[in-house]
Amino acid sequence: MIGRLFNLIFVLLLGGLAAYFWPGQTQSLQNALMGMLAAAVALYTYNIWQSQRLLHWLRQPELDKQIRFRGVWGEAGDRIIRLLKLKENQRIVSEESLRQFLAAIQASPHGVVILDKDSRIHWSNQTAYRHLGLDPKLDVQQLIGNMLRSPDFSHYVHAKSFDREVFIEGRLHRIDRPHKLGVQLFPYGDGRMLLLSRDVTLIEQAETMRRDFVANVSHEIRTPLTVLSGFIETLQMLSLTEDERAKYLSLMAAQSDRMKSLVEDLLTLSRLEGSPFPGNRDWVAVHKLFKTCEVEAQGLSERLHPADKGRQQLVFELPEDNASDELAGSQSELHSAFSNLISNAIRYTPAGGQITVKWARNAEEAVFSVTDTGPGIAPEHFSRLAERFYRIDRSRSRETGGTGLGLAIVKHVVQRHGGTLLIDSKLNKGSTFSLHFPSARCRFGQTDAKDQVAVN
Repeated sequence: MIGRLFNLIFVLLLGGLAAYFWPGQTQSLQNALMGMLAAAVALYTYNIWQSQRLLHWLRQPELDKQIRFRGVWGEAGDRIIRLLKLKENQRIVSEESLRQFLAAIQASPHGVVILDKDSRIHWSNQTAYRHLGLDPKLDVQQLIGNMLRSPDFSHYVHAKSFDREVFIEGRLHRIDRPHKLGVQLFPYGDGRMLLLSRDVTLIEQAETMRRDFVANVSHEIRTPLTVLSGFIETLQMLSLTEDERAKYLSLMAAQSDRMKSLVEDLLTLSRLEGSPFPGNRDWVAVHKLFKTCEVEAQGLSERLHPADKGRQQLVFELPEDNASDELAGSQSELHSAFSNLISNAIRYTPAGGQITVKWARNAEEAVFSVTDTGPGIAPEHFSRLAERFYRIDRSRSRETGGTGLGLAIVKHVVQRHGGTLLIDSKLNKGSTFSLHFPSARCRFGQTDAKDQVAVN
């Protein structure tokens, strides 16, 4: 400040002295004063010009372009430039932070919608489009109530009780493929709201399956327990002959075996769902599985279909060329899958019928199949046969001792081994259940290509 004052005095004195000693002019105080006035006017004009330059530059400042200003305007310009650069850097940092934040929200599995105080859409992410069908660009400033035409959501908004979420149908909802969403509003700021949506389809399906599973297990166990309880009460209260007592004890043993089978199948399913997938290092010999399954099948068939009622014909076909084949996976799981298919065929094929068990392969896959001459299955049941406790004829299933979990176990096992379960059946003509394993999980014996068994 003092420096600028000295500069001003110096300019005025310089102007006065120049006018006072100007050649050809009378040296007088008046001339000196006129010179000082002229210097002041010139200095003022120069400052006006510098200020106009600065104002013109401020209209469209170019921070990278060096503009030279003099005097106080130069210092003011330098300070303004430093301030503008600081603000520009802060803006860049803020924009980058905002970009990162919006990118994080875009990557969120939850739909995010920002609403203004009038409940109009201000911003939404791509997940909100997948969930609710809200276009991030076209639906801006649209009323959220007009976009989500759900009675449950409308009641939720009008109730103004946002401490819970409401469940509505999603954009992709169909009767055969439900799509359920959980939607919740969170008020914030001056009347604004944040809407979050999450896909609860799998949770809803899991909860429905859990309820059905618990209900089915309770029902399946309650029936033999009721029978056992009735028989025990009969034995306790009535005086029975030895033959009657033996009959009741035999029925009680059958119900006890049924509950034991049910528990064992439930434990098998639990182990399958909770254990890691089998690897490719453990190899299971197919001929050993066939031998074990054949012995078990003969015993089950003789017990269910005595000779006096007509024995079943059991045929196990394992070509010699394929006898050394091996499958990569868990021996206990594969045995469970194979034996379940065979036991189902035995239980549902009438006396005198035939069950054929085959192992066949080609270069692409290996197939284990069980064909029976039973009553067959209508096509409408195919998609549900592998569901837990699903039965076409419940009374007949109980008579044969089935638990309703066999095919569910088979499906889990074959999927864990990278294969598929296929069903081919015709009413009154029998059924074929086949397990298809990819060649990557098979180690075939040494055979010529022409000797390989074709897979139907």
